[in-house]
Amino acid sequence: MASIMKFLCLVLVFITLIVGGNGDQCSIADIKIDQSQTGAKVENKPEWSVTIRNECVCSQTDLQLDCNGYQTVKQVDPSILSVSGGHCLVNNGQPVYGFKNISFTYAWDTSFPFNPISSQIACS
Repeated sequence: MASIMKFLCLVLVFITLIVGGNGDQCSIADIKIDQSQTGAKVENKPEWSVTIRNECVCSQTDLQLDCNGYQTVKQVDPSILSVSGGHCLVNNGQPVYGFKNISFTYAWDTSFPFNPISSQIACS
């Protein structure tokens, strides 16, 4: 009987470590950004489609991108991408949920290398 209890306790600890440890595995590196040309032109500049994806089970809030040098001739909804100085706030700071996308388009001569620089991990 005692060995069964020890075994069950070990299984419970193992499951807790596996399930409870997901938040510790999430980081800014789980934010992936893909871009491609849409084929459209805006003021004679190519339009770019951007998809920001959170590849972690946990949500990430207050997601900031390095936007130093970013330019566009097409207005981007500021609730999706808000530019302030050299940083961009994604989704008004609201969660980018696990395995979900945020998308927008902009127009410039070349694609801009958006790089994630910070976020807050929100895992429950």
